[in-house]
Amino acid sequence: MRVLVTGAYGFVGNAVVRRLAEAGHEVVALTHRPPGTPLPTLPVAKVVHGDIRDGAAVATATAGVDAVCHLAALTRVRESFEMPDEYHDVNVNGTASLLDALADRAAVDRPVVVFGSTAAIYGAPEQQPIGEDVTPAPGNPYGMSKLAADQLLQRRGESGAIRAVSLRCFNISGSVGGVGDGDESRIIPKALAVAAGRYPHLEMNGDGSAIRDFVHVDDLARAYVLALNAPVSPYRAYNVGATPASMAEIVNAVERVTNQPVPVVHRPPQPEPPRLVADLSRITTELAWKPERSGLHDLIRDGWSVASRADR
Repeated sequence: MRVLVTGAYGFVGNAVVRRLAEAGHEVVALTHRPPGTPLPTLPVAKVVHGDIRDGAAVATATAGVDAVCHLAALTRVRESFEMPDEYHDVNVNGTASLLDALADRAAVDRPVVVFGSTAAIYGAPEQQPIGEDVTPAPGNPYGMSKLAADQLLQRRGESGAIRAVSLRCFNISGSVGGVGDGDESRIIPKALAVAAGRYPHLEMNGDGSAIRDFVHVDDLARAYVLALNAPVSPYRAYNVGATPASMAEIVNAVERVTNQPVPVVHRPPQPEPPRLVADLSRITTELAWKPERSGLHDLIRDGWSVASRADR
C-alpha cells in the first residue's frame, strides 16, 4: 500500500513512518519544513515539502496514494489559548485541505484516512475510564480544533468519500530512532529535562495525585498500521492509551530510571480532573491492538535515552 504520512518528521510521524515501512508499505512524506532543510533519515519513497493548508502541495502529496496517516497539526494545549485562530486554521482547515485533495482524485476508490486525534476532545468527563461514546466537551482551543477536524472526517466518511479512522490518543511518550517528545510543557519531558540538569526543578500543581493515561509512541505507531486495515466503514474512533500513572509516580519513576534527583516545587492545586483514563476495550477487541512498550519504566527509559543527550 502507498501511504501518505502528513507531519512525517514529527515525534509521532517518525515512529509511524518506521512502522509502516517495516510492515511493507511504501511511504510518501509531507513536511512543512522548507526544501533544503536537512531531514532525519527515514524510509520514505518520496518527500513533498509544503504546508497542510497548501492545496497544491497536498495535491502533489496525495497523488497515487492508497491511504493517509494524517498527523500534521499544532498540538500544544497552553499555546492554543494564545493562538486559537491559528490552531483552528491548521488543524481544521488543514484537514479540510487534505480531504478536498482526496475527493478530487477520482482514481482513488475510497482511500483510508487514519487521523491523529486526541483525548483532549473529551474534556473532563465524570465517566472513567473514558469510552469513545462519551459526549465530547473539550476545555481548550486545541481540543476544540481537533474535535472539529474529527467531525469533518466523520462527515466525509459517512458521505462515502473515504473510509475514516480516528485514533484518539492520550499522553504519548517514549522515543523511536532517537526521536523523543521535545515538548517540555508535558510532564514526562519536563521531568526528564530536570533530571538532565536543564532546569532546577519541576513545578507541580497540588500534591501530584492527578492520574493520566500514557502510551509509548511506538505502540501508537502500531495502532496506525493496524487501523489501515480496520474492518470498519465509513468511520470509527478508537482510544489509544495504556498506562495510568499519577504525576507523583512519574517523578519517582524518573528518579529511579535516571538515578538523578527531580526537585519538585508544589504550586496551589488547580481545578482539574483527578483521573483521565482510557477505556481500551474497542481497540483491543476490533483491531487486536495491545501495548507492548508502554510500561512506565519503558516510557521513561526510552525518553531518557534522548533527553539525556539533548542540547535544547
